[in-house]
Amino acid sequence: MMGQFAHDFDRRGFLRAAAAGTVAIGAATFAGAVPAAAAQKPATDAASRGACLTIPKDAIGIQLYSVRDKVGRLGFRAVFEELSRMGYKEVEFAGYTQDTSILGRQITVPEIRTLLDDNGLRAIGSHIGIGAFRSNLQQELDNAEILGMPNIGTPNAPSDTPTVAGYKAAAEEFNGWGEAATARGLKLYQHNHWAEWAFASDRPEVRLYDVFMDNTDPAHVYLEMDVYWAFVGQFRYPGFDPAAYVRRHPYRYTLFHMKDGTSDPNAADGYDMTEFGAGDMRYQRFIHAIGPFGNHHGIWEQDNAPGTQPDPPGSLGAAQHSYTALADLLS
Repeated sequence: MMGQFAHDFDRRGFLRAAAAGTVAIGAATFAGAVPAAAAQKPATDAASRGACLTIPKDAIGIQLYSVRDKVGRLGFRAVFEELSRMGYKEVEFAGYTQDTSILGRQITVPEIRTLLDDNGLRAIGSHIGIGAFRSNLQQELDNAEILGMPNIGTPNAPSDTPTVAGYKAAAEEFNGWGEAATARGLKLYQHNHWAEWAFASDRPEVRLYDVFMDNTDPAHVYLEMDVYWAFVGQFRYPGFDPAAYVRRHPYRYTLFHMKDGTSDPNAADGYDMTEFGAGDMRYQRFIHAIGPFGNHHGIWEQDNAPGTQPDPPGSLGAAQHSYTALADLLS
């Protein structure tokens, strides 16, 4: 069925270029693409190896925002082929569009599902703007069903109003969306950035994330922890342990963004985002600390992957390197 999707780019040339930067696993794989020290750096916190891992190696996923430049320019077909070859098994969407010149029209959601199936990939979730849930909830749930994904979520903060009342009102809204998702056999989730860990402007002793968790129904509203942003939140607003939230609510955290950073106490966030395995965030310790319960899916994301390497391989090089480091971490 793949043959029905025409391309207006030199696909063989693309694959040759991608192969030059991403196929071989070894010393030459990222030569000229990432610093040698970063490419050879082992997973950090190795002393914690042997922990009971609850993030399976055979289901490593990718947030497609990390390779958005490739999806836009080359299309889902070429990108899915490359991700599948690298070893990725699951994808999380960040929109369902590509350059219309690839097909001469906009790709449809059923066509995207065909491309997933043809490349042995599973849709694990999708980031949808809160506005779309408010205005077009049932269509978004229809899309999720067509793609065969069990989860659908938003990367938006629950509320733009950083007060207890604002977050309580947002929790009620999420509860309604969550009930609608549950009725369709789906799980609605919210993905954090650092701002959710701030304290309420009207009650400085109350953390906004706690207000959201305490006022959403665990039967209908789930969570995707972006580990990088959680640790940025810990740096900006000390006094909590990201892993402790997962231990207290293991079955609410179905998805994790496995995103790496290099410590930089002079940076506003305390870290500089980088490819997975090239940073020093203590993922072995985190995985050990979250405990053996729950069914967690590990998804690589790097917000700044496009443009951080010579292109080709560009963001696909970052995807290959990060997959290799994640597979090593979870081995």
